[in-house]
Amino acid sequence: MKKTVSTFQNAKQSGEKLTMLTAYDYSTAKLIDEAGIDSILVGDSLGNVILGYEDTISVTMEDMIHHGAAVARGAKDALVVVDMPFMSYQTSVYDAVVNAGRLMKEGRAGAVKLEGGASVCPQIKAITDAGIPVVAHLGLTPQSINAFGGYKVQGKSEAAAKQLIEDALAVQEAGAFAVVLECVPSKLAAMITEKLDIPTIGIGAGNACDGQVLVYQDMLGMFTDYVPKFVKQFADVGNVMKEAFAAYKKEVADGTFPAEEHGYKIDDDVIEKLY
Repeated sequence: MKKTVSTFQNAKQSGEKLTMLTAYDYSTAKLIDEAGIDSILVGDSLGNVILGYEDTISVTMEDMIHHGAAVARGAKDALVVVDMPFMSYQTSVYDAVVNAGRLMKEGRAGAVKLEGGASVCPQIKAITDAGIPVVAHLGLTPQSINAFGGYKVQGKSEAAAKQLIEDALAVQEAGAFAVVLECVPSKLAAMITEKLDIPTIGIGAGNACDGQVLVYQDMLGMFTDYVPKFVKQFADVGNVMKEAFAAYKKEVADGTFPAEEHGYKIDDDVIEKLY
């Protein structure tokens, strides 16, 4: 059954945990969808794991639309959430609504996600007023990595923790239907989860959140440039892939692939007439 914003709200009320994974292409989205995952995030993390950038800042609207549409074609039931890339919403409320609209129309998103707290509440309100569901993102917000001075846990001091709580309440008031909490101390994330009426989706924020999200290449051991502390590897797909690639290379080199069963036949008399 198609998952919607209501699925998220109902889960919050019933205490059912939500599941979210990233995807950036049709084939992966289809597999994740068939596994019953509630939501697929087309994250701007594609800058790291798909395009090979050092950060997410270089990702464009065209990138997000392209990959979002591919994922939407593969996801029949999961709610597809597409990230708004750097500078697609920070510049003005008008730009935010226009770009969110593009992600819905061209990228086939079911909702959009943007980073920031009180400072982007005008954008969140305007986007939701336009009929576009919004997921907020607090804590370690990768688009602000230069301002943070690196990938660091957020909300550890009293002032920073209070700010996170205030930001969470603010984005809820502005109309966000869920909020991602990234790299937030577990006890603080639990407190925020308890205070909010909308679900929290954690990534490095403990198990008291209403749901969890991971980058699928991380949890499958496919991306090893760096592995955050919060990642659990659920399968070693990366090594399985390398072994398969190496086996393919060997069989091609020694002539055992392709074998007879991988080819197509033609009558011998046809071949004889060609000489």
